[in-house]
Amino acid sequence: MAATNALGRRWAAHRSQLTLDVELSVQALKDLGVNLALDDFGTGYSSLSHLKRFPIDTLKIDQSFVRDLATDADDASIVSAVISMGESLHIRVVAEGVETREQLTFLQEHSCPEGQGYYFSRPVVPGNLRDCWGATRRKPTARKGSLTSRLLLTPQS
Repeated sequence: MAATNALGRRWAAHRSQLTLDVELSVQALKDLGVNLALDDFGTGYSSLSHLKRFPIDTLKIDQSFVRDLATDADDASIVSAVISMGESLHIRVVAEGVETREQLTFLQEHSCPEGQGYYFSRPVVPGNLRDCWGATRRKPTARKGSLTSRLLLTPQS
């Protein structure tokens, strides 16, 4: 890869050097106590090799797989496999985009430990958190395990 800096000077970096720089940067963050999540797992640039190369703490299953898992056997298989893989690798798993009771039930039956989505709450601005906490908090019970919900805080517009 070649680029030109602000002074007009050209520099070049090999892909292996860029990868090493990223790995060192990620390790520096871990050394500071930062937890790392692989967001939208299963789409875009997320890759199984990232699980081996980087010290990932959390896998966030992309909502595109969660959306139809109650009606699409392929999505259900993928979600189930990611949950099992996370468990085997001792990586926390969060299902994104939980919007229905059917999705929640599937995730509970497959021992997914955490979920986030509109089923639990719409995003909340920090100033309204105290007012809505009791009204939006749900504690679903599971047959094989429990699913923890996450409340997403958004900046005030």
